[in-house]
Amino acid sequence: MREVGKDVWQLSGKPRDGVNVYVIGDVLIDSGTALDAKRILEQIRGRSISAHALTHAHIDHYGSSAKLVKELGVPMLVGELDAPAVRIGKMAGSIPGLGERMLPAAKRCNVDTELKEGDDVAGFEVLFTPGHSPGHVSFWRESDRVLVCGDVMWGNNPFLLRGDIREPFPVVSVDPALNRKSARRLAALRPELVLFGHGPPLRDPDAFARAVDKLAG
Repeated sequence: MREVGKDVWQLSGKPRDGVNVYVIGDVLIDSGTALDAKRILEQIRGRSISAHALTHAHIDHYGSSAKLVKELGVPMLVGELDAPAVRIGKMAGSIPGLGERMLPAAKRCNVDTELKEGDDVAGFEVLFTPGHSPGHVSFWRESDRVLVCGDVMWGNNPFLLRGDIREPFPVVSVDPALNRKSARRLAALRPELVLFGHGPPLRDPDAFARAVDKLAG
């Protein structure tokens, strides 16, 4: 686990920057796949974690959530429109069965708090950024312009583990046009540090803006 910003840590994974998990303050953000619980628990051992929050309810982002909230004894925070999927252990908004054919399914998990636009999570403002999933949220700290954007944009092609910043493949987004609108909203914030669900951290607001500008209308 490495500190990438003030009170912001990125957990290590194999491959590096492949499926990202973060800690902001004392809140665990996302949980990778169902195969990632052990590596997450090892890295946060001894650290105070008060809650577990999701950017969105796709099984490569909450695959280990049920086990983690049980082990840690913490509440689960999920965007209000993705919460129903978490409660039944399904992919929110995507083609039925798409994720489950590639990865182990996520176990259903109780949701304690349904996140809404403007909520506060560890000093970060919750932004409603739908499109990739119905209830996708991002986390924004204006004081130092740190953004956890989940899968609104990918830092690279997560299947090749290389390439430029890009939008998710349309087949895995419930509404690609709406996701592009969310991406433009985030780019307008001019984040100094962007933390993606897939891909390495980015410290270049212009590069992020250029990638978003290339998106179709």
